[in-house]
Amino acid sequence: MKSFFKIALAVFFLGLVASASAQTNATTTLGPLSISLAPNGGVPDVDSGIKVLFLVTLLSLAPSIILLMTCFTRVAIVLGFVRSALQLQGSPGNQIIIGLSLFITYFVMAPVWDNINKNALIPYQAKTISSEVALDRASGALRDFMLKQTRPKDVELFVSMAKLPPTEINQLPLRVVTPAFIISELRTAFQMGFLIYVPFILIDIVVATVLMSMGMMMMPPMTISLPLKLLLFVLVDGWSLVVQSLVRSFGM
Repeated sequence: MKSFFKIALAVFFLGLVASASAQTNATTTLGPLSISLAPNGGVPDVDSGIKVLFLVTLLSLAPSIILLMTCFTRVAIVLGFVRSALQLQGSPGNQIIIGLSLFITYFVMAPVWDNINKNALIPYQAKTISSEVALDRASGALRDFMLKQTRPKDVELFVSMAKLPPTEINQLPLRVVTPAFIISELRTAFQMGFLIYVPFILIDIVVATVLMSMGMMMMPPMTISLPLKLLLFVLVDGWSLVVQSLVRSFGM
């Protein structure tokens, strides 16, 4: 798990290094702290403080950006649907749902991280390639993963809104691929959530019908249906089926 976050953060910092090397910045002094963003003797830049603030903001948003570019979105939403379909208020808790989603993400994204580590991070640390080349290789691996999970219709939607000229699929910018990937993941997650809800809704209908036929209309159906849902979920080994379906939905 540690290598997962190491490689993910390295990809992000490669982007910062590449963008910083392509700009002419200045030295910013914040009290006793002095941040140098330009060579000695360079021309001061009036907006250097804004650039520092922008970099700090990117650092704070880095975890969210990285998670949205992986399979985490689909996994977390589907696991949340499972808990809602079982009508359990807080079990399993949010920490367990997020933790399980992170480990499943680590498992699914392992080939992508290995590719980034082998072709981008290790050569960059060995100083055999520049930061721009390393960033291009790392973003290319993420782009290939996202495009495999994205519907062509969603890609075409953002290409048309961005008013891009005819471009090869592997040359599309991340600003087009990433939002298309996110809405495709949301659609897939909601489709899987609907399929998860169906058997539990049938249990609710059957229990409500039986209670009405027995004249027990004052008894809440959930009192009977909840134990039956839990029993059914345990008997069919529900968590294994859900996780297996999630992993296989990514082509593994």
